[in-house]
This record gives sequence, C-alpha cells and structure tokens, in this order.
Amino acid sequence: METKLNKKKVSIPTILIYVFLCILALVYILPLVWVVLVSFKTNSEIFTTPFALPESFYLENYQVAWTAGHLGTATLNSAIVCVTTLLFSMLFGSMAAFAIGRLRWKGSGAMMVYFMTGMMIPVHCVLIPLFTRFTKLGLSNSLVGLILPYLTFSLPTTIFIMTGFFRSIPNELVESACMDGCTIYGIFFRICLPLARTGLFVTGLMSFVANWNELLLAMVFISDDTKKTLPVALSKFVGPYNTNYSQMFAAIVVAIIPTVVVYCMFSNQIVDGLTTGAVKG
Repeated sequence: METKLNKKKVSIPTILIYVFLCILALVYILPLVWVVLVSFKTNSEIFTTPFALPESFYLENYQVAWTAGHLGTATLNSAIVCVTTLLFSMLFGSMAAFAIGRLRWKGSGAMMVYFMTGMMIPVHCVLIPLFTRFTKLGLSNSLVGLILPYLTFSLPTTIFIMTGFFRSIPNELVESACMDGCTIYGIFFRICLPLARTGLFVTGLMSFVANWNELLLAMVFISDDTKKTLPVALSKFVGPYNTNYSQMFAAIVVAIIPTVVVYCMFSNQIVDGLTTGAVKG
C-alpha cells in the first residue's frame, strides 16, 4: 500500500518570523562571541585584525587581569552584596506581595501604588540624598551601604511580580487551609509560597542580574579598593591615557560568566514565570 505523507505547508509570514528571530539571535550572540575571541588576543592583534580568529590563545590576559585587577576580591564582594540583596528582597517582597494580593484590608490598593512608585523613580534622583545620609550614618564605603539601596530598588519589581502569582492561587486552597486550622503564617509558608516558587525564580534572577551589573551606586558609595564590586573593578582597565584592551576584554568575560550561566540554567523558569504572572494576575 502506498502511503501519502501530508506535508505541512509553511506560510511566508512564518518563514519571515523565523528569519527575523535568527537575525535577532545573531545580533545578541555575535558580540558575545567576539568579546570572548578578542580576550585571547594581544593589543596589536586587536587593532590589526579585530574580527579574525586569534593567532594563538593568549591565556596570560586572564592571569594578569585576575591579579592586577583584583577580580577575586571584587567578585567576592559582588557575590556578598547580590546574594544578600536577593535573599532579603525575596523574603520581604513575597511577604508584602502576599499581604497585598491575598489579604483583604482597606489600604492594600494604596500600598500597592506606594510600592509601584518606586519603579518610576530613577536612581539618579536619589543619589545625592542617599550619599549625604549614608555619610552621616557611617554607611558609606561599606557593603551595607550598597545592600540597602539595592534592596530598596529590587523590592518594587519583586512585589509587583509576586502579587500576580499570589492572586492566581485558587481561593479554595486557602479556604481549606483555614478550615483545617492553619494560621496565616502557615498559609503563607506552607501553601502560597511553594505554589509561587516560579515567581521567586523570576524575581530572584532579575534582582541578581541587575545588581551584579550595577555600576553607578557602587562607584559613588565605595572608595576602598578592597570593598569594590566587579563592575567598578572593570573600570580600572580603562585609563585616561592608555587602555589595555586585551586584559579589559578578559576581565569582561570573567564578569559576565556568572550571569550567563545562571540565566541559561533558569531561562525557562523566567519565561514561564513572567507569562503566568501576567496572564493569571
């Protein structure tokens, strides 16, 4: 018997969409690949053949960048600041989102507007007041002085996304827990928070990536070399009269590796979490 294969016809708009997506992917991937390749070149190669493959992989760039730029200490400082901010923003943000999204009280709407106002205030507007206030409190030139503003600017996004997740939880689950004698803290930690763990992935990764790459606050508040974060350490490779581009690109690769790895590991959770929070919230 002859079997006929039904070939699915691909429309022209679909082909154009895939072509556009492929071009968009190349626009994002090619600069990253170019930075990695340039990090293995010498300065003369960068200026003579910037887009060619390196003649030999010059690994000394990474060694010199790690030691001269104090990237180890800077990476540790960035990790301390970002992880601490991440934990507190997820804890406090989820609690506030639960109170706004699940509990019934008169000020919930006004409180949501109050937190959302923080998303509209740029950091440049509060830079000078924060610096003067932290100087009086003795928080300048310390990692705590970075954690507090990072936490403040991370909370609005966390509350906004987590509120949508908590509102998407069926009321029957909460009512059943109340009938079984579960307290409000038990409902939060045992029922609502585990069901909204995808939102925690989303807010956590967004907070981590944003704070890991933050430069302005870290450059203004930190003057001690032993307390500087990774973005500030990268600025040392650019001088007023001379710039070692090969070592600078090597340091950039070291700085972006953690964010790229973390994002690749949890990219699916980010897409699913944003979709769920937007549709069901």
